[in-house]
This record gives sequence, C-alpha cells and structure tokens, in this order.
Amino acid sequence: MQKAIDAHFHIWRQKDQPWLVGPMVPRIFGPYEPIRRDYPIEEFLADQKGAGVEKAVYVQTNWAKEDFENEVAFLQKTAEETGWPHAIVGYADMTVDDVRHQIDRLKKYPLLRGVRMQLHWHETPAFRFATSADQVIDPKVRTNVARLKDYGLSFDLQLFPAQMKDGLTLVGENPDTNFILTHAGMLTAMEPETTEAWKAGLRALSAAPNFYAKLSGLGTFVHRNDPALIGYIVDNAIDILGSDHLMFGSNFPIEKLWTSHAELIKAHRAAVAKHGAAAAADVFWNTAERVYRPV
Repeated sequence: MQKAIDAHFHIWRQKDQPWLVGPMVPRIFGPYEPIRRDYPIEEFLADQKGAGVEKAVYVQTNWAKEDFENEVAFLQKTAEETGWPHAIVGYADMTVDDVRHQIDRLKKYPLLRGVRMQLHWHETPAFRFATSADQVIDPKVRTNVARLKDYGLSFDLQLFPAQMKDGLTLVGENPDTNFILTHAGMLTAMEPETTEAWKAGLRALSAAPNFYAKLSGLGTFVHRNDPALIGYIVDNAIDILGSDHLMFGSNFPIEKLWTSHAELIKAHRAAVAKHGAAAAADVFWNTAERVYRPV
C-alpha cells in the first residue's frame, strides 16, 4: 500500500467552535448534527487506522477570529502529547491593515506551515463564505498575502471556479509563496456548463508553478462518497495540473457525515491507481511532503 499523508483534516472541541455551538444554519456540506460535538485526535486516529496514513496536516476550523493563536497553540500541544498532527495550517485575517501582527504570534509554534482564510463566494447563499466574489483581490488581502513569503508560509486558497481568474492574479503576483487550492476547486454539480467552468478555472491556475490543489472534500456537494465523481475529478485534475501538483486530504470529520475514512481513501486510491505508481506516490505523499514539510 502506498503510504499516505492526509493533507487536510480537522479536530476540535465543540466549545471552541462558534459554528458548532450556535444555531444550525444551511452549509455547503448539508445537515451536520452528528458533528456538533468534540472530535478529538484519538477519534481521528481510530477513524483512519489501517488506511496507510502516516502523517497528517491540520487545517483551521473557524474558531472565533480573536482566538486564532489559541487554535494553533491547541494543535501544537496536541502534537507534542500524541505525535499528531505533523503540520498545522492556522488562521490569519487577511483583511486587517497589517497581518504581520498575527503571524508574528503564530510563528513561535514549530508546526505552523501555512494559513487559510476562506475566500469562497457563490451566487447560492448557502455556499458563501467571503463577503464578496472579488474579496480574493481586495487590496488589503493582496498586501497581506504578499507578506507571507517573508515567513516561509503557504496559503490555503478556497475558491469557486468563477473566482479562479482573480485567484490567478493573487497566485501570480506571489511567486515565492505556495498556494494550495482547497477541495480541488469545489465542483458543485455535473452539468456541462459547471464542469467546463471548473476545468477552465483549473487550466487558468495551472499557469502558476507555485499552485497546488487538494483532492479533498469531494463529497461536499453530493453528501456521499461517490467513486465515479472522485474518478472524474482525479482524472481531470491530473490531466490539467499533473500529479506532482496534487495531494490527498480526507476533510475528516466533515466527510464522516456520509462515509468512513477507509471507504473514502479506498475510492481515492482506486481513482489515482489508473494513472500509475508515480502518480500515486505524488498524490498520497510527495506533493504534501514537499509543500507542507510535515515533521
């Protein structure tokens, strides 16, 4: 079995997550009552046992903005106590005047490798997170993202296809910073108009050598583990971006709403296997190892 790095997973204490203690609201991944609880590292380790996952990258989970440092501190402490995770993607608010005040506080945590601020916007209200479709090229966002190179940090970029042209602007003007597209660009449906827009967006972003994408969260809009959909996304992503710019991520425990980790990675392994052993080594290990440098 090809060893794996899970490049996108979460753990949490419910009390730290405003969105898990507040009222239920429509979300892109549908009803989420089963995860309105603690999801500790011990449960994640049990979920992925036997899956060949040897390392994992934690990605921020929308703690209250003012608690951005507490989140990274919690993960660093978890890693010191349990050996997991092996890299951390924290949160920093890219809309402030100068994000360096936040990054300076985060850099003291050895496992910090990057930051994510979700910038995705969609015409469907339940799919929105950013304040506007073009927030990705807001002057403050651009100025603050440009500062990441001084810290050697990457940026997890979360966009829908209609935003990818603006995404290329942000990626292109920061050639010394690695950008990782979350959930492979969030393909929302399989109508030809939607799939063509998604592929066109990936082609645009593929022009940047510092651009990568995660094969994660592929059940987000269908709310199931769909091997045919995973195969479609994998085939096109490898064709457009190359396996050396792709990495696997489970997006657990979100995907636990509808599948097991074992069935999820099985579907990804089967989809990637059609492209050969070198592609599998890239997707499940090499790309994440290079980009996130897990310990």
